[in-house]
Amino acid sequence: MKQHHKKSDASLTADLERRKTNRRIAQTLSGLASISLLPNLWAQGVAAKGSWPNQPIRMISPWTAGSGTDIIARLIAEKLSTELGVPVIVEPRPGAAGNIGTALAANQPADGNTLLVTSASFAISPAIYRNLSYDPVRDFVPVTKLATAPLLVLVRADSPLRTMADLIALTKKDPKSVNYGSFGNGSPSHLIGESINRLAGISMTHVPYSTGGAPLDLLGGRLTVAILDALSQTPQIKAGKMRALALNGLNRLPSIPDVPTLVESGIAFDTVGWQAVFAPAGVPPEIIEKLNRALNQILSTAVVQTQIHAVGCFPVTPPTTASQWGDMFKKDVQTWADLVKRSGAKID
Repeated sequence: MKQHHKKSDASLTADLERRKTNRRIAQTLSGLASISLLPNLWAQGVAAKGSWPNQPIRMISPWTAGSGTDIIARLIAEKLSTELGVPVIVEPRPGAAGNIGTALAANQPADGNTLLVTSASFAISPAIYRNLSYDPVRDFVPVTKLATAPLLVLVRADSPLRTMADLIALTKKDPKSVNYGSFGNGSPSHLIGESINRLAGISMTHVPYSTGGAPLDLLGGRLTVAILDALSQTPQIKAGKMRALALNGLNRLPSIPDVPTLVESGIAFDTVGWQAVFAPAGVPPEIIEKLNRALNQILSTAVVQTQIHAVGCFPVTPPTTASQWGDMFKKDVQTWADLVKRSGAKID
């Protein structure tokens, strides 16, 4: 009997050892199974992080820092960064009347990580330049229109000219003494100046600037008049350094309500420029739609509308879908082309 009990004890001990071994094997296999799942879990995490946007967004502005387009770009970029959850960096790339920065944007990958924020000069370029390295319609996809941007006919605050009638009278009396500065050949301000010449029967001399020097030359007395954006120059008016004789478009600006429109001043010109966002052609429609919704959400807020008014522009209301802005943009390209033809504006 004692031998039988000893044998049973040995069997029990062996049993216990087998169970311990089996548990260790099971735990090891379980651990190996968990490890085998890690690549799949990692891949799923990467896929989730890979959804757009997953890196900083460049917002190329083809104009100088501090220009109207640059100001609007920075105002929008700050809010867009919050909406999308990634940094949105404004990158001024001025030169060649906006063509250098625009060509750079056209050649970026169509991944939604590079945008172009620009002005109506973008729509004018095909009518002005014979050998553009990009096509505004073919090489870009419209995202949304941000604001309309009237231009001001400006003189120094101590100028004897107080109205458009004064400017016209002086130019008719002494044409050679009157010149006007613009953003550059073929820019909206150039076309407005030439349209004023045509409609008023005068001949102001055009002085183009491509690097933002017109305000300094106006204040320095080297220009009689400068046709510049209300957005960047309204502070100069409020500081008492400049006086605005008129602005283009159909409406007076709330920020400078005493300044009449050109139409009110007897010059039948109401075409107005704008600020808008585009992306390189080929960006997936779902990214364009997401950008459009985010930007329009920003534009719909009271604080942003107030800020846009404060800098001398009109926020676009109601907001445009990407498709609506695309149709409007194509029409705008034709409108400015007709204006170029009528005005006789040429690249020097």
